[in-house]
Parts: sequence; C-alpha cells; structure tokens
Amino acid sequence: MPHIVTDDGCRLNYRLDGPEAAAVVVLSNSLGTNLEMWAPQMDALTRHFRVLRYDPRGHGGSDVPKGPWTMERLGKDVLALLDALGIAKASFCGLSMGGMVGMWLGVNAPQRIERLVLCNTAAYLGPAQMWDERIETVRRAGMAALVEGVLERWFTAQFRSAAPDKVEPIKRMLLSTSPEGYAGCCMAIRDMDQRQSIRSIKLPTLVIAGSRDPSTPPERAREIADAIVGSKLVILEAAHLSNVEQAERFNRELVDFLRG
Repeated sequence: MPHIVTDDGCRLNYRLDGPEAAAVVVLSNSLGTNLEMWAPQMDALTRHFRVLRYDPRGHGGSDVPKGPWTMERLGKDVLALLDALGIAKASFCGLSMGGMVGMWLGVNAPQRIERLVLCNTAAYLGPAQMWDERIETVRRAGMAALVEGVLERWFTAQFRSAAPDKVEPIKRMLLSTSPEGYAGCCMAIRDMDQRQSIRSIKLPTLVIAGSRDPSTPPERAREIADAIVGSKLVILEAAHLSNVEQAERFNRELVDFLRG
C-alpha cells in the first residue's frame, strides 16, 4: 500500500477508495487495530464518498518511531496525510482512539474538517495507572497477554458467540500490532484531557455510543455531546466496536449524517 512521510520522518500507511471526484471522508481506527477495521463500512461509504483510511503510527503498515507520543502528534499525522494528498478539507470519523484524534482536530484544525463523527470514545479516559499497567504488560508479555480481555470489552458475549467470523479478523489485528506501537498510543491516551477544549468545537458533529460498551460507556458519549453545542447523540445496542457489531445501523447513521 502507499505511504506518506510526516515531518518527524514517520511513514504512514494509507488507502484511498471510492470515486475520485467525491467528497473525502477520513476513517481513524481504534487502538490495536489497522485500517481494515473499517471493512464493514466500505460498501456503504464508497457509494457516496472518497474514503481515506490509514494506520496510525505504531499500527499496521505504519512505522513505529520512538515514543512517547501525544494526541497532538496523532492529530498532526492526519494533517500530514491531508497535506501530502492535496486534500484541503474532509469529513472525519474516528472510533475510540480515532475519536480522540477527531476531537483534537475539531479543536485545533476546524478549517480542515467538514463534518465530525466521534464513535465509542471519550474526552478523558483515566486513571493513568490503568494505562501504565497496560503498557507494562504489553512490553513484558506482548499483545497476546491483552487480546482476550480486549475482545471481551469490544464485543458482547452474544456477538462473540454468534459471529466468530467477524471477531476473528479483529483478533488477528490485535495480535499483529507492535507492542511498542501499542504502548506509544497508550501513552497518548493516558496523557489526554480534552474535556474543556472540546467546548470550542462548532463543527456539525455526530456522537455514536454503544449501550453495552464497558471501555467508553454511554455517559462518556453524553459528556462529549453536552460539550459540543448542536451535536447529535446516537446510542447503538453494542459494545465497543459498534461499527462491527451493529454495522448496518452504524452505516445508516453515518452515511445519513455525512450526506446531511
């Protein structure tokens, strides 16, 4: 796949799909996954949009530069992608860590964002000790030590039982993620607090939550929606990866909002 190089020399893997003349939508995935996390959305989105997916630094086909990293750094990576590809303005949809990046962009680069979609995410996700423990675990024992616990938080038990074919690709993504890349992004999440700054966001914003999401529960989504004046909140019957567990409803809400 093609790549761009950021100002600090990090190669970012990306993929563009959909009609070349269509409006661009950027998709930003969760911690521990790669751009294929968005496979359930591609058919629906590429009917209407040019879709830009990318692997965050430390993930998938992107480089793993020396950390620590910040949410600002992850946000500037998106701006580097847009600049390198000659995209002046795009809509942005991020899930979990991707939503955190989206909030940073909404605050710091609103002139580059058309519409903002923040899914299964939080403006602050403490305590720091939780992230320090996770960083220590992944550095000591690798991604395999985290995977089962992550999958239990990301999908309801019913979905894991009924749709193993949809859960297995996510498990493979987690296992293939660089432990150091995962740790670097954990640091960015650990040190992030956007609860006050997002009050300045004036962009059309859709907030999506999962009613059974233990990682970023619905109250985190309500905090975001309350802080961003005029935003719309949608709660799906799903755990953390609502784009996979409730793909049909997720796609309908996403496309309707982006075309609005």
